[in-house]
Amino acid sequence: RKAFIVEANASLIGSIYTYDYDLVVIGGGSGGLACSKEAAQLGQKVAVLDHVEPSVKGTKWGLGGTCVNVGCIPKKLMHQAALLGTAVKDAKKFGWQISEPICHDWSTMADAVQNHVRSLNWGHRVQLQDKKVKYLNIKGSLLDEHTVKGLTKAGKETILTAKNIVIATGGRPKYPTNIPGAMEHGITNVALECAGFLTGIGLDTTVMVRSIALRGFDQQMAGLVTDYMEAYGTKFAWQCVPKRVDKLSSGVLQVTWMDNNTGNEHKDTYDSVLWAVGRAPETKALGLDKLGVQLDKETGKIVVGADESTSVPNIYAFGDIGEGRPELTPTAIKAGKLLARRLARHSAELMNYDSVPTTVFTPLEYGCVGLSEEEAEKRLGKDGIEVYHAFYKPLEFTVAERDASQCYLKVICERDGDQKILGLHFTGPNAGEVTQGFALAFQCGATYSHLLQTVGIHPTCAEELTKVNITKRSGLDATVTGC
Repeated sequence: RKAFIVEANASLIGSIYTYDYDLVVIGGGSGGLACSKEAAQLGQKVAVLDHVEPSVKGTKWGLGGTCVNVGCIPKKLMHQAALLGTAVKDAKKFGWQISEPICHDWSTMADAVQNHVRSLNWGHRVQLQDKKVKYLNIKGSLLDEHTVKGLTKAGKETILTAKNIVIATGGRPKYPTNIPGAMEHGITNVALECAGFLTGIGLDTTVMVRSIALRGFDQQMAGLVTDYMEAYGTKFAWQCVPKRVDKLSSGVLQVTWMDNNTGNEHKDTYDSVLWAVGRAPETKALGLDKLGVQLDKETGKIVVGADESTSVPNIYAFGDIGEGRPELTPTAIKAGKLLARRLARHSAELMNYDSVPTTVFTPLEYGCVGLSEEEAEKRLGKDGIEVYHAFYKPLEFTVAERDASQCYLKVICERDGDQKILGLHFTGPNAGEVTQGFALAFQCGATYSHLLQTVGIHPTCAEELTKVNITKRSGLDATVTGC
């Protein structure tokens, strides 16, 4: 007698083996949720796994990922709190009778922000239920290209099989491991945005910068942002590196640092120390090494193709976890939806990662889309680009007597031909709203003449982009005069 034994595991082809799900998504952040809901809408049987590893300080949060819980949403709300403080000061110049003293209550703001975040957590759970997505609050890891092991808080194991597996676990903030006291006494988030709103609500805030601010962004614009922040009241310790953090008996934190300009060591005390030294991908606990999923040696992120595929068939990854991808919520959402459509054989459309707009919500907001001036010059040479620019004064700054020295815009174009727009940069009020509209033009191949043909909306800050006519090459004064 002959026996032929086949182990019934998820590596067998679909015609022989029936999977529990068409798609299992590991990660309940913006991208993972968008992907899972889109797939379910297209008739796929979907499960999404979400597990929040507590931070070093023991902080946990609900469904929705970084953006909802500890990123974009609370950040923008606290930025708004700071803007309102400035608006109250401006209001007096506009005739509002406001009694002194004006002060900010942190707990009122924090409670309101947390309540909104919790409502979003709940909303995401309801949406998954409505769209028939199975939500599992468990920690997922991969056993093979079709099998996921889930682990509950209590340590109970669950095995799920799927035709396709998607990794959308994003990243977590890094702590500097070579600085004594960094992990024990520090918290984490984004440097300039946090420093800006903390200054705005009246807290004494210092930013320590090792080299440059807003690395990866146009450095002229970055300089305007930090110049405004310094005038706004944020202190900067430039070209400095921290050496250690000690908690004193009084409870305050003593930071020791080295000034690289002078070589001198300094010490000062603070109530809080916040590390903003980048983010690390959440890949360690996924079991990717056993499966041979290729990671980038430098960043630790997953190497992905244009279709978000990894080096292992049936395993996909997108969002912040993907090497070379923008660490932005909207790109993860769009990429997740498009991936779901491709996996459901509904569409072949790939995500377009070119000309992704973004905004930094510092006290003076900075929005951009396309290339920085440095990158454009690197690609085409100094003589291959034309930079149109203007310093302008927002109308709302006039009566309020606010300094508009850093309100600036520039449009970087190809010098020859139709003068195709390569990059657009704007510092000023509502930069995100301004940049979002112009980002559409990039998808349509906008040129400088298109910009000039566009009728501005008066009186707005955005209309200054449609009037920009002075080039850097001319050397003429770029200050806008008149209305």
